[in-house]
Amino acid sequence: MYNLAFMSAGKTFRHGQILRLVSGERIASQDDLRRRLAQQRLRVTQATLSRDLHELKLVKTTEGYKQTAAISEESASLPPLARALREFLLDVRPAENMLVLKTPPSGAQPLAAAVDASKFPEIAGTIAGDDTVLIITSNKKTRISLQQKIEALLK
Repeated sequence: MYNLAFMSAGKTFRHGQILRLVSGERIASQDDLRRRLAQQRLRVTQATLSRDLHELKLVKTTEGYKQTAAISEESASLPPLARALREFLLDVRPAENMLVLKTPPSGAQPLAAAVDASKFPEIAGTIAGDDTVLIITSNKKTRISLQQKIEALLK
């Protein structure tokens, strides 16, 4: 017979529990998931949980974490930034050499990750909060160019 404490330490068991939780209910954030795992006597750090989500190919959506296979084919055929923009972007606010992207709560991190992965040359850096992504460009001209590219992805 397996000891629960021994099983809890196992990565495979933990992955199974994560998949069971995200498929059975809406898990809105990593902290929600960490708390649900703790209720099952599975203690994990945020870093471990982040790695687990990546390894399991779970993505954060407005309905909570989902497996990439569960995302519609139409959505999956879009480039990652276009998909993230359509899923999370509520508003674009220009400010001199910066763009402020507004998202629903917990939407800024996945959107910022998609922006960073896009490797736009105009971007000097990004900062993400809970519901806001700040994109910094070198000047107003590059901000306008970037804004046009982002708006084109929304069409």
